[in-house]
Amino acid sequence: MIRVAIVGTGGIAGACHLPALAGERHRAEVVAAVDVDGSRAKSFCAEHGIPEAYTDLGEMLARERPDLVHVCTPPYVHARQVVECLRAGTWVWCEKPPCLSLAEHDRITAAERGTFAAVVFQHRFGSGARHLRRLAESGELGRPMVALCVTAWHRDSRYYSVPWRGTWETEGGGPTMGHGIHQMDLMLSVLGDWEEIRAMARRIDRPVETEDVSMASVRFESGAMASVVNSVLSRREESYLRFDFAEATVELRHLYGYGNHNWTCTPPALWNPPDDVPSSHAAQLSALLDAYERGERPPMSGAEGRQALELVTGLYASAFTGRPVRRSELTVENPFYHRLDGGVSL
Repeated sequence: MIRVAIVGTGGIAGACHLPALAGERHRAEVVAAVDVDGSRAKSFCAEHGIPEAYTDLGEMLARERPDLVHVCTPPYVHARQVVECLRAGTWVWCEKPPCLSLAEHDRITAAERGTFAAVVFQHRFGSGARHLRRLAESGELGRPMVALCVTAWHRDSRYYSVPWRGTWETEGGGPTMGHGIHQMDLMLSVLGDWEEIRAMARRIDRPVETEDVSMASVRFESGAMASVVNSVLSRREESYLRFDFAEATVELRHLYGYGNHNWTCTPPALWNPPDDVPSSHAAQLSALLDAYERGERPPMSGAEGRQALELVTGLYASAFTGRPVRRSELTVENPFYHRLDGGVSL
């Protein structure tokens, strides 16, 4: 059995990670949970039948020696905790955003020594996305030309009463970083690497220091162009992706997760996925555990796990400097490599 520990016992751990693990009970068992709030850790373990509760990550790693740790804590502690787990010889599956900068992500990758850190980007793993990538790679859809990537969500002021939300130091960014990153990652999985971005980001209404809306135009290495919107100001919520290829248009409308019924294709005859697997933590966890059993780098680790953060960094760099930004510019000499606000106030 693969021994699993959960770090952070907030909402995402109970709502998404434990149900996904329940579906893998034939090969994975949860042996411990960690939370800085001891009473919350104990209550979580009692509720879910987890044997051991801890308040210290290092102590848990030393005593339990888990094979895999699910990191479900706020973004500002991800990098430190992921590196600590990797150095203890443990694989990691970390909630998005993986960390607060490309610099932190590269420190995580540098700490991999036969152990790997993957990021939760579950939308790549639904059958609709897998089918779209197969069609695109086979050339059946023709070359990609235009895309729309919209995350129009609504988060009111109460949402930001949680102390770590809405700041550059603890959340790392606004809806670009914390919400739209999922749709942008799915877009990247289909269209590949980008080359240039032109963007704006503004704080229009919410009581935060980050943006509450951003917009960008992106040019990909393939020549395709995309328009990207990220918002937490939208009363009618929707996650929308549209891909215009030379021979077809493929669209996805959902909110927090999709099934095959959320996809449409024009012409419809091209759309025939062989199975119906919803996008979910469960779908990605299955692929992660398969990789663990084979001893191979898991999907959404390393360069794959870095893709969406790289696009987010480019968007913020363009928005803050007021000029186009090329992907090749995001080097260690660039201030946005180290901080997503580049050290500049919005």
